[in-house]
Amino acid sequence: MRYAADLVAIRAAAARLAGSAHRTPVLTSQNLDELFGARLFFKCENLQRVGAFKFRGAFNAIARLDDARARAGVVTHSSGNHAQAIALAARLRGIPAHIVMPVTAPRVKRAAVEAYGGRVLECEPTLASRVESAARVVADTGAVLIPPYDHPDVIAGQGTVFLELHEQVPELDVVVVPVSGGGLISGIALACAELAPQTRVVGVEPDGADDARRSKLAGERVSHPAPHSIADGLLASLGELTWPVVRDHVERIVSVSEADIVRAMRLVWTRLKLVVEPSAAVSLAALGSPDFGVVAGRRVGVILSGGNVDLDSLPW
Repeated sequence: MRYAADLVAIRAAAARLAGSAHRTPVLTSQNLDELFGARLFFKCENLQRVGAFKFRGAFNAIARLDDARARAGVVTHSSGNHAQAIALAARLRGIPAHIVMPVTAPRVKRAAVEAYGGRVLECEPTLASRVESAARVVADTGAVLIPPYDHPDVIAGQGTVFLELHEQVPELDVVVVPVSGGGLISGIALACAELAPQTRVVGVEPDGADDARRSKLAGERVSHPAPHSIADGLLASLGELTWPVVRDHVERIVSVSEADIVRAMRLVWTRLKLVVEPSAAVSLAALGSPDFGVVAGRRVGVILSGGNVDLDSLPW
């Protein structure tokens, strides 16, 4: 089957990102290794530009636009991290960025979008409202729509996370990835399938936004009727492009409770001395789930997807 991206596209994205995106470090913790009985390797995308992996896909997509299409600018809809990424990538290209954000988006993320020069337009906190608002901006301005995950260039850009991780830590047994709309896990799974087919890919969602888990169980794409979680970046449902990759190349999807997310977030803060947001902490939370499978003795890549947390609204 032909998917939205492949290793050629992911490597091309890496070449475009060179010199603009950070090559994020991989950290380890003897304390956490002992706690889980495994070798854990934390890929720190919270230290990426804009504080999240999203910069990779946004920059790649904008870099791929020809000058004529780019001139009118770009538009997206996002609760925060993709919004920041598009705003910064557009500023680096010297073009306008129109960002549709739900009224419930964290203040820290909206402030960052505006600091990068993005024009924020508010909408209701539903996918339908986000999509409709973005379509109006496209009609009014002629800007190019770059959705947060269901886009070939975005998926290819996110796949560069695994390109780096594979070079930094070869021979992983499993890589654990947060799941929302599926752009990150799709890119990682496609890169992994060609570079390291022996490595399992496991996705993680909050219990209150587990559409990917339900989709895997049903064998068809389903959406969550009312997603809710402290992990505000993981509330989207899988897209038309990301679902086939998750279906075919992700071994399983694990869901975790709100209490487990908070506990894992605190572990990362205290043991690794890293600021991560709840959406990133789900990866570590999954290792304690009985649905995850065998952890002991494994070499586990743990994707810390972002660090844009509102310090005035910490969950402890």
